[in-house]
Amino acid sequence: MRELSVTEQRYQAILAVISDGRTVAEVASELRRWKAYWGPHRLVLELARRKVAPLPSESAVYRCLVRARVIDPVRRHRRLEHWKRWERGQPMELWQMDVVGGFLLAGGTTAKALTGVDDHSRFCVSARLMPRERTQLVCDGFSAALRSYGVPEQVLTDNGKVFTGRYAQPPVEVLFDRICRENGVEHLLTRPRTPTTTGKIERFHRTLRVEFDTRQVFRSLQVAQEALDEWVAYYNTARPHQSLADATPASRFQATGEVTRALRPSPERTGDHWVTRRVASNGVVTVGYQQISVGKHYGGSPCNVLVSADLLQFWVGNELLKTVARTTRGEIRKKNASGTAPR
Repeated sequence: MRELSVTEQRYQAILAVISDGRTVAEVASELRRWKAYWGPHRLVLELARRKVAPLPSESAVYRCLVRARVIDPVRRHRRLEHWKRWERGQPMELWQMDVVGGFLLAGGTTAKALTGVDDHSRFCVSARLMPRERTQLVCDGFSAALRSYGVPEQVLTDNGKVFTGRYAQPPVEVLFDRICRENGVEHLLTRPRTPTTTGKIERFHRTLRVEFDTRQVFRSLQVAQEALDEWVAYYNTARPHQSLADATPASRFQATGEVTRALRPSPERTGDHWVTRRVASNGVVTVGYQQISVGKHYGGSPCNVLVSADLLQFWVGNELLKTVARTTRGEIRKKNASGTAPR
Protein backbone atom coordinates (compact mmCIF):
# COMPACT_ATOMS: atom_id res chain seq x y z
CA MET A 1 0.00 0.00 0.00
CA ARG A 2 1.33 3.41 -0.91
CA GLU A 3 0.36 6.74 0.60
CA LEU A 4 -1.82 8.90 -1.64
CA SER A 5 -0.49 12.28 -2.65
CA VAL A 6 -2.35 15.44 -1.66
CA THR A 7 -3.68 15.78 -5.21
CA GLU A 8 -4.95 12.19 -5.23
CA GLN A 9 -6.56 12.66 -1.83
CA ARG A 10 -8.40 15.76 -3.06
CA TYR A 11 -9.59 13.89 -6.16
CA GLN A 12 -10.88 11.00 -4.06
CA ALA A 13 -12.71 13.52 -1.89
CA ILE A 14 -14.38 14.97 -4.99
CA LEU A 15 -15.58 11.51 -6.03
CA ALA A 16 -16.86 10.95 -2.51
CA VAL A 17 -19.09 14.03 -2.59
CA ILE A 18 -20.78 12.65 -5.70
CA SER A 19 -21.73 9.51 -3.82
CA ASP A 20 -22.95 11.66 -0.91
CA GLY A 21 -25.62 13.26 -3.07
CA ARG A 22 -23.95 16.57 -3.94
CA THR A 23 -25.18 18.19 -7.12
CA VAL A 24 -23.19 17.90 -10.32
CA ALA A 25 -22.81 21.69 -10.34
CA GLU A 26 -21.14 21.57 -6.94
CA VAL A 27 -18.83 18.79 -8.09
CA ALA A 28 -17.88 20.79 -11.18
CA SER A 29 -16.90 23.71 -8.96
CA GLU A 30 -14.79 21.41 -6.81
CA LEU A 31 -13.03 20.00 -9.89
CA ARG A 32 -12.29 23.52 -11.10
CA ARG A 33 -10.69 24.42 -7.79
CA TRP A 34 -8.61 21.24 -8.01
CA LYS A 35 -7.46 22.01 -11.58
CA ALA A 36 -7.69 25.77 -11.96
CA TYR A 37 -6.86 25.64 -15.69
CA TRP A 38 -9.74 23.28 -16.61
CA GLY A 39 -12.50 25.00 -18.58
CA PRO A 40 -16.15 23.95 -18.98
CA HIS A 41 -15.33 21.62 -21.89
CA ARG A 42 -12.70 19.69 -19.93
CA LEU A 43 -14.89 19.58 -16.81
CA VAL A 44 -17.78 18.03 -18.74
CA LEU A 45 -15.36 15.51 -20.28
CA GLU A 46 -14.03 14.51 -16.86
CA LEU A 47 -17.56 14.15 -15.46
CA ALA A 48 -18.49 11.94 -18.42
CA ARG A 49 -15.40 9.78 -17.85
CA ARG A 50 -16.60 9.17 -14.29
CA LYS A 51 -20.08 8.30 -15.53
CA VAL A 52 -21.69 11.15 -13.60
CA ALA A 53 -25.42 11.49 -14.37
CA PRO A 54 -27.18 13.59 -15.34
CA LEU A 55 -24.33 15.05 -17.38
CA PRO A 56 -24.54 18.86 -17.59
CA SER A 57 -23.87 20.90 -20.72
CA GLU A 58 -20.80 23.09 -21.10
CA SER A 59 -22.91 26.25 -20.82
CA ALA A 60 -24.47 24.94 -17.59
CA VAL A 61 -21.02 24.28 -16.11
CA TYR A 62 -19.89 27.75 -17.18
CA ARG A 63 -22.84 29.39 -15.44
CA CYS A 64 -22.16 27.25 -12.37
CA LEU A 65 -18.56 28.42 -12.20
CA VAL A 66 -19.63 32.04 -12.56
CA ARG A 67 -22.20 31.71 -9.76
CA ALA A 68 -19.61 30.05 -7.53
CA ARG A 69 -17.24 32.95 -8.31
CA VAL A 70 -14.60 30.51 -9.45
CA ILE A 71 -14.24 32.41 -12.72
CA ASP A 72 -15.18 35.89 -13.86
CA PRO A 73 -17.66 36.30 -16.74
CA VAL A 74 -15.84 37.54 -19.83
CA ARG A 75 -16.85 38.28 -23.34
CA ARG A 76 -16.06 35.56 -25.84
CA HIS A 77 -13.07 36.31 -28.04
CA ARG A 78 -14.05 35.50 -31.58
CA ARG A 79 -11.35 34.33 -33.96
CA LEU A 80 -10.35 36.95 -36.50
CA GLU A 81 -11.62 36.10 -39.97
CA HIS A 82 -8.26 36.62 -41.64
CA TRP A 83 -6.64 33.97 -39.43
CA LYS A 84 -6.31 30.68 -41.27
CA ARG A 85 -5.98 27.40 -39.40
CA TRP A 86 -4.05 24.70 -41.20
CA GLU A 87 -2.89 21.19 -40.43
CA ARG A 88 -0.82 18.60 -42.25
CA GLY A 89 -2.66 15.52 -43.44
CA GLN A 90 -0.39 12.83 -41.96
CA PRO A 91 2.02 12.41 -39.03
CA MET A 92 5.72 13.03 -39.72
CA GLU A 93 5.00 15.45 -42.56
CA LEU A 94 6.04 18.46 -40.49
CA TRP A 95 7.53 19.17 -37.08
CA GLN A 96 7.30 22.59 -35.47
CA MET A 97 10.27 23.33 -33.21
CA ASP A 98 11.30 26.18 -30.93
CA VAL A 99 13.24 27.05 -27.78
CA VAL A 100 11.36 28.13 -24.64
CA GLY A 101 12.81 29.41 -21.37
CA GLY A 102 11.61 30.05 -17.84
CA PHE A 103 12.42 26.77 -16.05
CA LEU A 104 13.57 27.72 -12.55
CA LEU A 105 16.44 25.91 -10.84
CA ALA A 106 17.83 26.12 -7.32
CA GLY A 107 20.42 28.81 -6.83
CA GLY A 108 18.56 31.36 -8.92
CA THR A 109 19.53 29.90 -12.30
CA THR A 110 17.16 29.06 -15.15
CA ALA A 111 17.06 26.54 -17.96
CA LYS A 112 15.63 26.45 -21.46
CA ALA A 113 14.07 23.62 -23.45
CA LEU A 114 14.12 22.58 -27.08
CA THR A 115 10.50 21.72 -27.83
CA GLY A 116 8.92 20.13 -30.87
CA VAL A 117 5.45 18.90 -31.85
CA ASP A 118 4.19 16.95 -34.83
CA ASP A 119 1.91 19.25 -36.81
CA HIS A 120 -0.77 16.65 -37.59
CA SER A 121 -1.07 14.91 -34.22
CA ARG A 122 0.28 17.54 -31.75
CA PHE A 123 2.50 14.73 -30.43
CA CYS A 124 5.45 16.14 -28.49
CA VAL A 125 8.63 14.83 -30.12
CA SER A 126 11.09 16.91 -28.09
CA ALA A 127 11.22 18.53 -24.65
CA ARG A 128 14.91 18.59 -23.81
CA LEU A 129 16.22 20.93 -21.13
CA MET A 130 19.56 22.72 -21.41
CA PRO A 131 21.31 25.26 -19.21
CA ARG A 132 21.85 27.69 -22.10
CA GLU A 133 20.63 28.10 -25.65
CA ARG A 134 23.62 26.87 -27.63
CA THR A 135 23.85 25.40 -31.11
CA GLN A 136 25.38 22.09 -30.03
CA LEU A 137 22.84 21.54 -27.24
CA VAL A 138 19.92 22.34 -29.55
CA CYS A 139 21.24 19.99 -32.23
CA ASP A 140 21.85 17.23 -29.68
CA GLY A 141 18.16 17.47 -28.75
CA PHE A 142 17.12 17.50 -32.40
CA SER A 143 19.24 14.44 -33.18
CA ALA A 144 17.78 12.63 -30.15
CA ALA A 145 14.26 13.29 -31.45
CA LEU A 146 15.20 11.97 -34.89
CA ARG A 147 16.61 8.80 -33.36
CA SER A 148 13.49 8.29 -31.22
CA TYR A 149 10.74 8.97 -33.75
CA GLY A 150 12.32 8.94 -37.20
CA VAL A 151 12.94 11.65 -39.77
CA PRO A 152 10.08 13.99 -40.77
CA GLU A 153 9.66 15.39 -44.26
CA GLN A 154 9.89 19.02 -43.09
CA VAL A 155 10.84 21.02 -39.99
CA LEU A 156 9.49 24.51 -39.29
CA THR A 157 11.42 26.90 -37.01
CA ASP A 158 11.90 30.61 -36.49
CA ASN A 159 15.01 32.43 -37.70
CA GLY A 160 17.06 32.02 -34.52
CA LYS A 161 20.82 31.66 -34.94
CA VAL A 162 20.76 28.17 -33.41
CA PHE A 163 18.43 27.05 -36.21
CA THR A 164 19.74 28.76 -39.34
CA GLY A 165 22.48 30.95 -40.75
CA ARG A 166 20.68 31.90 -43.94
CA TYR A 167 20.31 35.51 -42.84
CA ALA A 168 23.85 35.90 -41.54
CA GLN A 169 26.34 38.06 -43.42
CA PRO A 170 27.69 36.16 -45.21
CA PRO A 171 25.14 33.30 -45.13
CA VAL A 172 26.47 30.14 -43.50
CA GLU A 173 25.22 26.63 -42.90
CA VAL A 174 24.82 26.04 -39.15
CA LEU A 175 24.78 22.57 -37.61
CA PHE A 176 20.95 22.39 -37.46
CA ASP A 177 20.75 23.11 -41.21
CA ARG A 178 23.45 20.55 -41.84
CA ILE A 179 21.57 17.81 -39.97
CA CYS A 180 18.45 18.60 -41.99
CA ARG A 181 20.34 18.51 -45.29
CA GLU A 182 22.18 15.28 -44.51
CA ASN A 183 18.91 13.52 -43.63
CA GLY A 184 16.79 14.90 -46.47
CA VAL A 185 14.65 17.16 -44.24
CA GLU A 186 13.34 20.38 -45.78
CA HIS A 187 13.95 23.20 -43.29
CA LEU A 188 11.21 25.83 -43.41
CA LEU A 189 11.54 29.24 -41.75
CA THR A 190 8.89 31.64 -40.52
CA ARG A 191 8.65 35.20 -41.74
CA PRO A 192 9.96 37.75 -39.21
CA ARG A 193 7.45 38.83 -36.55
CA THR A 194 4.83 36.20 -37.48
CA PRO A 195 4.47 33.93 -34.40
CA THR A 196 1.14 32.56 -35.65
CA THR A 197 3.05 30.58 -38.33
CA THR A 198 4.35 28.33 -35.56
CA GLY A 199 1.07 28.55 -33.67
CA LYS A 200 0.97 24.90 -32.60
CA ILE A 201 4.33 24.98 -30.82
CA GLU A 202 3.45 28.36 -29.24
CA ARG A 203 0.17 26.88 -27.99
CA PHE A 204 2.11 23.91 -26.64
CA HIS A 205 4.30 26.35 -24.70
CA ARG A 206 1.21 27.92 -23.16
CA THR A 207 -0.04 24.50 -22.05
CA LEU A 208 3.42 23.61 -20.76
CA ARG A 209 3.68 26.76 -18.64
CA VAL A 210 0.25 26.29 -17.05
CA GLU A 211 -0.08 22.53 -16.60
CA PHE A 212 3.54 21.65 -15.93
CA ASP A 213 3.79 24.86 -13.88
CA THR A 214 7.14 26.38 -14.82
CA ARG A 215 6.96 28.56 -11.69
CA GLN A 216 8.08 25.65 -9.51
CA VAL A 217 11.77 25.49 -8.58
CA PHE A 218 13.74 22.28 -9.22
CA ARG A 219 16.81 21.15 -7.31
CA SER A 220 18.79 20.43 -10.45
CA LEU A 221 18.55 20.20 -14.22
CA GLN A 222 18.30 16.40 -14.01
CA VAL A 223 15.37 16.55 -11.58
CA ALA A 224 13.62 19.07 -13.82
CA GLN A 225 14.17 16.86 -16.89
CA GLU A 226 12.73 13.82 -15.11
CA ALA A 227 9.62 15.78 -14.10
CA LEU A 228 9.26 17.18 -17.63
CA ASP A 229 9.59 13.71 -19.19
CA GLU A 230 6.81 12.46 -16.91
CA TRP A 231 4.53 15.34 -17.90
CA VAL A 232 5.26 14.87 -21.62
CA ALA A 233 4.32 11.18 -21.35
CA TYR A 234 1.01 12.23 -19.78
CA TYR A 235 0.48 14.90 -22.46
CA ASN A 236 1.12 12.45 -25.30
CA THR A 237 -0.76 9.41 -24.04
CA ALA A 238 -3.40 10.43 -21.48
CA ARG A 239 -4.36 14.08 -21.82
CA PRO A 240 -7.33 14.69 -24.17
CA HIS A 241 -6.65 17.32 -26.83
CA GLN A 242 -9.60 19.52 -27.75
CA SER A 243 -8.39 20.18 -31.31
CA LEU A 244 -8.24 16.39 -31.87
CA ALA A 245 -11.86 15.82 -30.81
CA ASP A 246 -10.61 14.94 -27.31
CA ALA A 247 -8.31 12.19 -28.58
CA THR A 248 -4.74 11.90 -27.32
CA PRO A 249 -1.80 12.97 -29.51
CA ALA A 250 -0.33 9.45 -29.33
CA SER A 251 -3.48 7.89 -30.82
CA ARG A 252 -3.22 10.16 -33.86
CA PHE A 253 0.58 10.01 -34.16
CA GLN A 254 0.52 6.21 -34.47
CA ALA A 255 -2.71 5.89 -36.45
CA THR A 256 -1.16 5.52 -39.91
CA GLY A 257 1.28 2.76 -39.03
CA GLU A 258 3.65 3.94 -41.77
CA VAL A 259 7.35 3.19 -41.44
CA THR A 260 9.33 6.38 -40.87
CA ARG A 261 12.81 7.10 -42.15
CA ALA A 262 15.63 6.51 -39.72
CA LEU A 263 18.35 9.02 -38.87
CA ARG A 264 21.36 8.58 -41.11
CA PRO A 265 24.52 7.78 -39.14
CA SER A 266 27.28 10.35 -39.30
CA PRO A 267 30.16 9.09 -41.48
CA GLU A 268 33.48 8.35 -39.79
CA ARG A 269 36.22 10.33 -41.59
CA THR A 270 39.08 10.41 -39.13
CA GLY A 271 41.70 8.26 -40.87
CA ASP A 272 45.16 9.35 -41.95
CA HIS A 273 43.97 10.15 -45.48
CA TRP A 274 41.23 12.57 -44.35
CA VAL A 275 41.65 16.29 -43.68
CA THR A 276 38.97 18.74 -42.56
CA ARG A 277 38.49 22.29 -43.78
CA ARG A 278 35.84 24.97 -43.48
CA VAL A 279 34.42 26.28 -46.76
CA ALA A 280 35.21 29.99 -47.16
CA SER A 281 32.47 32.54 -47.76
CA ASN A 282 33.36 32.56 -51.48
CA GLY A 283 32.95 28.77 -51.66
CA VAL A 284 36.67 27.94 -51.84
CA VAL A 285 38.45 25.14 -49.95
CA THR A 286 42.26 25.14 -49.66
CA VAL A 287 44.21 21.88 -49.27
CA GLY A 288 47.98 21.83 -49.55
CA TYR A 289 48.12 25.20 -51.35
CA GLN A 290 45.54 23.94 -53.88
CA GLN A 291 42.34 26.02 -53.99
CA ILE A 292 39.10 24.36 -55.16
CA SER A 293 35.65 25.99 -55.42
CA VAL A 294 32.79 23.83 -54.12
CA GLY A 295 30.04 26.50 -54.26
CA LYS A 296 29.21 29.68 -52.35
CA HIS A 297 26.08 28.15 -50.79
CA TYR A 298 28.36 25.84 -48.78
CA GLY A 299 30.14 28.80 -47.24
CA GLY A 300 30.87 28.20 -43.55
CA SER A 301 30.24 24.45 -43.73
CA PRO A 302 32.81 21.90 -42.52
CA CYS A 303 34.22 19.99 -45.49
CA ASN A 304 35.94 16.59 -45.32
CA VAL A 305 38.60 15.97 -47.95
CA LEU A 306 39.88 12.49 -48.87
CA VAL A 307 43.50 12.88 -49.99
CA SER A 308 45.06 10.23 -52.21
CA ALA A 309 48.21 10.29 -54.30
CA ASP A 310 46.45 11.69 -57.38
CA LEU A 311 42.94 12.82 -56.33
CA LEU A 312 41.08 15.02 -53.84
CA GLN A 313 37.47 14.19 -52.93
CA PHE A 314 35.42 16.93 -51.22
CA TRP A 315 32.54 15.83 -48.97
CA VAL A 316 30.00 17.86 -47.01
CA GLY A 317 28.01 15.47 -44.84
CA ASN A 318 26.92 12.50 -46.96
CA GLU A 319 27.24 14.41 -50.23
CA LEU A 320 30.25 14.14 -52.52
CA LEU A 321 30.66 17.63 -53.96
CA LYS A 322 33.64 17.29 -56.26
CA THR A 323 36.57 15.07 -57.25
CA VAL A 324 39.62 16.81 -58.73
CA ALA A 325 43.18 15.92 -59.69
CA ARG A 326 45.77 16.68 -57.05
CA THR A 327 48.43 19.13 -58.24
CA THR A 328 50.68 19.03 -55.18
CA ARG A 329 52.71 16.26 -53.61
CA GLY A 330 53.77 15.35 -50.13
CA GLU A 331 51.97 14.96 -46.81
CA ILE A 332 49.27 17.42 -45.75
CA ARG A 333 50.57 18.53 -42.36
CA LYS A 334 47.52 20.50 -41.21
CA LYS A 335 44.80 17.88 -40.81
CA ASN A 336 42.06 20.04 -39.26
CA ALA A 337 41.27 23.67 -39.90
CA SER A 338 40.42 25.87 -36.93
CA GLY A 339 37.05 24.92 -35.41
CA THR A 340 36.62 21.72 -37.46
CA ALA A 341 38.44 19.14 -35.35
CA PRO A 342 36.32 16.01 -34.76
CA ARG A 343 34.60 15.91 -31.34
